[in-house]
Amino acid sequence: MTFPARLVGAALVGTLAAGASALAAASTASAQAEPCVQRITVVNNAAFVMSFSVTASNGLETSNTDTYPINQSRTVDLTTTALPVGSDVRPVVDAVAGAQRTPSSFVSYCENGQTATYSVTGTTYDYSVTLIG
Repeated sequence: MTFPARLVGAALVGTLAAGASALAAASTASAQAEPCVQRITVVNNAAFVMSFSVTASNGLETSNTDTYPINQSRTVDLTTTALPVGSDVRPVVDAVAGAQRTPSSFVSYCENGQTATYSVTGTTYDYSVTLIG
């Protein structure tokens, strides 16, 4: 059985349009930072006392944790904050009597029970904050 060329062409255009829509949806979904987590933990492996807040890419920020020394960590459960689900978030670390640092790596906020862990290493004015898992 043969089909008129205009029907075949219309079917091909419809298929291409559906594929383009799926590709656009996939690229929008992939624009969200990975991993997707509910909690942010920051481990203090640095030579100073520190605290941190969590900031979202839209500018919203939580209050700071309490201060804590080397070899300790604090965790912020994002469900207890005003940050909206789906936000790209990252910690902002404050060294007591030192500098403030923000890592380049964002994670996304999902209510899924998962935790992103960042490690802080260095000294008061020369340190880094790295996403480790």
